Amino acid sequence: MLGEKISESTGKRIVRRVISVNPPTAEVRFEDSGTMLGIATTGLGTYTSVVRPDGSIYGTGQGLNTTQDGDAIAWEGTGLGKFGAGGAVSYRGMLFFRTTSQRLARLNNACGAFEYEVDSSGATTSQIWEWK
Repeated sequence: MLGEKISESTGKRIVRRVISVNPPTAEVRFEDSGTMLGIATTGLGTYTSVVRPDGSIYGTGQGLNTTQDGDAIAWEGTGLGKFGAGGAVSYRGMLFFRTTSQRLARLNNACGAFEYEVDSSGATTSQIWEWK
């Protein structure tokens, strides 16, 4: 069951590079800003996407978010995606977090169900809900 929304962010895809053509595989880097548990954060992440024979996309990624006070939240995740018009991409998946921050400690025991969108210009939006 989806619970509370724990994060929202907007950002920009920074780099895309092909790392294999068999199977078609790309690495993507992005930067964003938003909130986690209501606390302002900035973040960066990298994910690798493999285009499957049916045209769907399987991705794995990792990243780091930091607060203005210097707290850090690391994340790893995986998701499934699909291509949209003009090179847009839409993903759904799960994230898992690690932090030593006392204020954000509940993320250590949370599974985050995410929606991640990249439009044709490379602008990103992300929402994460706690999966209970």
